[in-house]
Amino acid sequence: MSRPRQVYLLNFACYKPDPTQMCSTETFMKQSELSGNFTEESLAFQKMILERSGYGDNTYVSKSLLEVPLNLSFEEARKEAEMVMFGVIDELLAKTGVKCKDIGILVVNSSLFNPTPSLSAMVVNRYKLRGNILSYSLGGMGCSAGLISIDLAKQLLQVQPNSYALVVSMESMTLNWYRGNNRSMLITNCLFRMGAAAILLSNRSFDRYRSKYQLIHTLRTHKGADDNSYNCVYQKEDNSKTVGVALSKDLVTMAGEALKSNITTLGPLVLPMFGNTSSSSLWYELAYLEAKGRIKKGDRTWQIGFGSGFKCNSVVWRALRTIDPAKEKNNPWMDEIDEFPGHVP
Repeated sequence: MSRPRQVYLLNFACYKPDPTQMCSTETFMKQSELSGNFTEESLAFQKMILERSGYGDNTYVSKSLLEVPLNLSFEEARKEAEMVMFGVIDELLAKTGVKCKDIGILVVNSSLFNPTPSLSAMVVNRYKLRGNILSYSLGGMGCSAGLISIDLAKQLLQVQPNSYALVVSMESMTLNWYRGNNRSMLITNCLFRMGAAAILLSNRSFDRYRSKYQLIHTLRTHKGADDNSYNCVYQKEDNSKTVGVALSKDLVTMAGEALKSNITTLGPLVLPMFGNTSSSSLWYELAYLEAKGRIKKGDRTWQIGFGSGFKCNSVVWRALRTIDPAKEKNNPWMDEIDEFPGHVP
């Protein structure tokens, strides 16, 4: 009875927006110019960041950022959150066949958009989840919150027998578009795009035979006691009283320190396969590996993410079966997977 419960990942889903929300570099720069918020120097800086970011022309943004003028209202932000959350949860439920009434744990994370009622309450209301559900909304925890949510769900599954945990990871762009000219704050405009992931975990022993992965390790490293780490990703007002998220020049150094602490502890246990740009992007990366046919039974995959605070968090999964791309439903990469590089030995 005291033995830790095994946690399995039945399946996960990644939201793929409508093609009308695709935003090329040219469109991004045009919208930025039409907004009238930025100086010529700021526009040139954003273009440089976009060119160096590695993003192609097939990324997506919220509808509010494609309108003229930009529609950066609270109501639009709520609509954006509902669209990506409900869209990705619908897809996940269809994949797994799990009934809403059987979900006993819900964890939703979004760093900067935290409305009242909460994002988790919005999900409970939409899907009429049961009254005794353990629901949580995590805010202000940065890009690493997606893995913090997995760790929280794992801890809850240790004390809730025969349970399903639904984890939803997202960010919202609408209210967090920076309209000033502070360079450290302009970077976030260039780096964040639309997306969301939904993950269904189970501690039911018989679910092992229909799950994709087993959760092997979680590890959280927090460097917030150090002032430089604490301040390297910081939401504040600029000199013009415009709110934005500032990324310090110390960010890479602090990320390296957090990564060193995390890997020093976890490194001997696993062999990595990792990356991160926002809280849900880790799941798009895993979906990419599945679409390329790179996940074989017994493989271990290391997800690692960084976030404000400053934090570095890791999750390790073991594949319970070989993933056949031809049998994957609604993988967001499948329509264009052949356009990307082939198998890497």
